[in-house]
Amino acid sequence: MKIELKDKNALVGASSQGIGLAIATELAQCGANVTLMARDELRMEQLIKQLPSIHPNQRHSYLKVDFSDFQSFDTKITSFFENNTIDILVNNTNGPMAGKATELGINEYQQAFDLLFKSVCQTTLLALKHMKAQKFGRIINVSSISVKEPIANLALSNSIRSATAAWAKTLATELAADGITVNNIMTGLFYTDRLKHLIETEAEGSGKSHQEIKDQRESQIPMKRFGKPEEYGHLACFLASEYASYITGINIPIDGGLGKSN
Repeated sequence: MKIELKDKNALVGASSQGIGLAIATELAQCGANVTLMARDELRMEQLIKQLPSIHPNQRHSYLKVDFSDFQSFDTKITSFFENNTIDILVNNTNGPMAGKATELGINEYQQAFDLLFKSVCQTTLLALKHMKAQKFGRIINVSSISVKEPIANLALSNSIRSATAAWAKTLATELAADGITVNNIMTGLFYTDRLKHLIETEAEGSGKSHQEIKDQRESQIPMKRFGKPEEYGHLACFLASEYASYITGINIPIDGGLGKSN
């Protein structure tokens, strides 16, 4: 089975590093024209030169946005879609702050809603006009295993990601007849900068070392290791391809067997 995405245009959120960059790299390796979307413009300028290019007409670009400032994001993403069309949309953002439900205020919940729900919703709605017209589209939402099993000290992510997943299921049902699929990937533990930061925060509050907490978390995974970003990219590419044309409206875990209710 060879995944061929030649002439497909992909937009990948939070793609200057980590899982987002891994997805962008694998999509490019399969022939897609990839637009990176993040806030580090200098890094994206460098990355688009390094992304795989497997055919002469393949082109990569970037869009500078700040997901944490919804008004600014809305202006930029709306302007982008006035001149561009997207066939494959990977909704991915940086994660919200950690914290317990009883310790967070309403402003923090609103910020998380803007970050994890409104940005995803607006980008998707803008992309749909072209997808509906051509009767093809792939919408892939980078989510979390917390959709099924809330994670301690991540109240914002637990709450808003669950709302986004429910919205995505509703959308998938409405768009199925148009040849557009909508799926959520429930992310387990991948040793990205985000996970490193969460481990460091836990270490500071517990008195344990970073390595102790890292080892403890890995030991809880049946495969006894964190996921590799490229493994995530492989799943995203499959969902973006014609091979996944009959898969829509589902939450797919990629967690090394960690989840108990997948």
